[in-house]
Amino acid sequence: MPESSPGGPTLRPPRIVATDLDGTLLRSDGSLSERTRKAIATVEDAGIETVFVTARPPRWLDGLADAVGAHGIALCGNGAFVYDVPSRTVTEQYPLVAGLLHQLVAELREAVPGIAFAVERADGLGREDAFVYGSEQHESHTVDSFAALSSSSVGKLLGRCESLESTAFLERVLTVLDGRAELGFSGASGLAEITAPGVTKAAGLARWCQERGVGADDVWAFGDMPNDLPMLRWAGRSFAVGNAHEDVLAVAQHICAANDDDGVAQTLETLLQGATE
Repeated sequence: MPESSPGGPTLRPPRIVATDLDGTLLRSDGSLSERTRKAIATVEDAGIETVFVTARPPRWLDGLADAVGAHGIALCGNGAFVYDVPSRTVTEQYPLVAGLLHQLVAELREAVPGIAFAVERADGLGREDAFVYGSEQHESHTVDSFAALSSSSVGKLLGRCESLESTAFLERVLTVLDGRAELGFSGASGLAEITAPGVTKAAGLARWCQERGVGADDVWAFGDMPNDLPMLRWAGRSFAVGNAHEDVLAVAQHICAANDDDGVAQTLETLLQGATE
């Protein structure tokens, strides 16, 4: 069973705090509380970097630019993009190879009649006219044929099918992928989020840390959904917020308060104080 808090006088602070956003760091209305902003600032003042690790695309990070330091980084699109949040710049991307992308799209159209696609690129989202998803502001997106949308690098392929129940749809997509690409489950109902093979939150975080000489033991990771599980397993200390999916609650080493109770902020306040005493 996971512990409710790590405790212990020998606990040392991490070098990196890696946190999911929706359902974890952010409240249920998508806001970042003042308490959480202060907690992030406090750990950064102590020399501990906060990295956002999220399924969100780069354009959904701009509103959080004031919550991170001058060199704040987000590993977004489930690891497909490295995004410099303050400068609003994609610095690295790990796209689906064009041949594989078009093969998967063709097979998915055959296996899932009525499926519609959108693509996340460094320059924003492009969608087929039939792709509808309530969380998006479609008037700001490129609408075109899939051939045109995929003419530049695609970091994440999105699929929707209105005629299938969400679980059945995702199971069918997973069968078609057959290990050739990654299917992330971030909690977005009825949305298939597909990235290149090996492109996940965990892989992106591990690579980013390795490039900076940071080992897993120096990372604390926070999450709430199954797409966070590999990241939580990799990190030296893993934390599930109280509202997390049951699979995450079962795997995480520690459980903190729910996102609407600022669980990440509470944990950073308590644990960092204990770690430095």
